[in-house]
Amino acid sequence: MKKVLIATEKPFAKEAVDSIKNIAQKAGYEIILLENYTEKSQLLNAVADVDAMIIRSDQADKEVLDAAKKLKIVVRAGAGFDNIDLEAATKNNIVAMNTPGQNSNAVAELAFGMMLFTARGGFDGKAGSELREKTLGIHAYGNVGKYVAEIAKGFNMKVFAFDPFVKDSDIEADGVTAVKSVEELYKNCQYVSLHIPANDKTRNSINKDLLSLMPKDAVLINTARKEVIHEAELLSLMEARPDFKYLSDIAPDCAETIANKYPGKFFFTPKKMGAQTAEANINAGIAGINQIINFIEKGDDTFKVNK
Repeated sequence: MKKVLIATEKPFAKEAVDSIKNIAQKAGYEIILLENYTEKSQLLNAVADVDAMIIRSDQADKEVLDAAKKLKIVVRAGAGFDNIDLEAATKNNIVAMNTPGQNSNAVAELAFGMMLFTARGGFDGKAGSELREKTLGIHAYGNVGKYVAEIAKGFNMKVFAFDPFVKDSDIEADGVTAVKSVEELYKNCQYVSLHIPANDKTRNSINKDLLSLMPKDAVLINTARKEVIHEAELLSLMEARPDFKYLSDIAPDCAETIANKYPGKFFFTPKKMGAQTAEANINAGIAGINQIINFIEKGDDTFKVNK
């Protein structure tokens, strides 16, 4: 019987785990749960004799993948996959996959929720501002970006997007204005929602020069990865621009400095919350187990992200 490890420091919802188990058992697969673990050694031991693994934000680094002698596939339940060492996976003949689109609505709603919360001053009883007719820029128009745009149009915001990998005609078909450069996006939008992945090209790419282009009362919303922000230059910008606000789905390394020096100009979730809904849990978990079964039984590697 094939063994599938669910290794989740932040566990799936019970309904998601039950659904995964049901699908696996019908296909003749055994599910092994490793939840709320506190030591890496626990993961190393658990992965030693399994055929497949589903993770969330857990680190599938070289040490973990080297220890997984029977592992054929690892699936990251979510869109981002920078927590998987792709080079090590390839070297060990392990297929790495993500589950694109399954968490997208949850992330989009969080981005918009943080935006609305901040526009209304954290609901502190004082007058805030409305989002209607404000300009919103979407940096990377993938699944999450599309949902953000859909919500924003419901608020009658003026929505712009930049994504060099998406045709302008496809963006415009959604009633969103496509811009030609990232600089144009930031220059024209009071709010910018960030959805780029963290890779060698994007790390530290959101810098002072780019953010300085944003108009008065600028707000940057980051539900992507903290690594794409140039934190030293972010601090410099916040010092130079008292009107600038930074909202993030994960606290930056400089969070304490921001909290001490710029109260009221930021909001950080206590941990990464984008996929923390029951629906996203279930969707991503079910996608993960189905992708594992389809790969092992049929060789389907549709969502493979390594070479």
